Amino acid sequence: MSLNMLKQEIIEYSKTIGIDKIGFTTADPFVELKERLRTQQQLNYQSGFEEQDVDKRTDPKLIMPEAKSIISIALAYPSRLKKTPKNEKQNRRGLFASVSWGRDYHVVLRERLIKLEAFIKERVPLAVTKSMVDTGELSDRAVAERAGLGFVGKNCSLITPEFGSYVYLGEMITSLPFPPDEPILDSCGSCNKCVEACPTGALVQGGQLNAKKCLAYLTQTKDFLPDQYRDTLGNRLYGMDKCQIVCPRNQNKNFYLHEEFEPNPELAMPPLKPLLKISNRKFKETFGTVSGSWRGKKPIQRNAIIALAYFKDETALDDLIDVMKTDPRPVIRGTAAWAIGKIGGQKAILALKTMETVENDEEVLQEIKKGLAIAKNKLTKESPSRS
Repeated sequence: MSLNMLKQEIIEYSKTIGIDKIGFTTADPFVELKERLRTQQQLNYQSGFEEQDVDKRTDPKLIMPEAKSIISIALAYPSRLKKTPKNEKQNRRGLFASVSWGRDYHVVLRERLIKLEAFIKERVPLAVTKSMVDTGELSDRAVAERAGLGFVGKNCSLITPEFGSYVYLGEMITSLPFPPDEPILDSCGSCNKCVEACPTGALVQGGQLNAKKCLAYLTQTKDFLPDQYRDTLGNRLYGMDKCQIVCPRNQNKNFYLHEEFEPNPELAMPPLKPLLKISNRKFKETFGTVSGSWRGKKPIQRNAIIALAYFKDETALDDLIDVMKTDPRPVIRGTAAWAIGKIGGQKAILALKTMETVENDEEVLQEIKKGLAIAKNKLTKESPSRS
């Protein structure tokens, strides 16, 4: 069987197992990407989650010496909930970005790739393959772009003609020299909406991202969230997709093609207060199947506390005070202290003053002082209207 024929068979088979787009490219080094990644490292723009070895990220043969080609796949996911839960005053809700709706895409795409590998090895038993999704060494976007699935836009997402940027990506390195597909010759042109809409200025310019300022990255960190990003975070618990939402190429792109990605509204927009004291077991039972749970409950809880402060939710004050007093983790105690100050009032000030006399952790004490300053300032501003 010729490789052209096998390629066609693979394309046809991919449609039967729920792969929405598939493309082929060579295993040649990604020369331009290598230069961009070196620049990112020099500017300290990388998140730290990615593979640090730039050579491995850009030369498939360093990952698999037999590499001759790469197969790139894409699966579309929905951008809107069919039914949005009410965000009520007594029951404020957080928000997981659409990339984390439904079943963890890493698992779903790996399952598709395993089937694709088996299909290839049935026909070419000696074929060598290696698949990866998101956490592998290669850049999924760079592979997909060169394989003709779409083009990388100014928002640093791969934009496909059919599904916009609402696609999950994965790839398979193979020892078979499949004929490569042509890249799509397209671009964002003069459109700069995503750069202008980025709330933290993380999109330094079109196509260049300072990951350390990106809210999608910041929602996944486990330390204290820097002060300048707390109000901007809003009620986001995981991820940030404003740069996708404003993109003209994404207008009216909303696909429910895969049962696995059907969002559960209660998981996509969960109530905030129950998250404050959720156990590890309950967290895994509730959120363990979604990709946004990969860092554990701590970042989600920290973000939930910041969201309650964003809403100035007075109904959460008692819970937050209890968290500040009893949680063993300084980041959670300290963030709760700051949030108590943002909600404000005499009860908040009294609780913060009391904790100031017993707290031993220096970082938490700093957050208590911030909370007190915010609450006192708020009280001062409100007092004239009360007289």
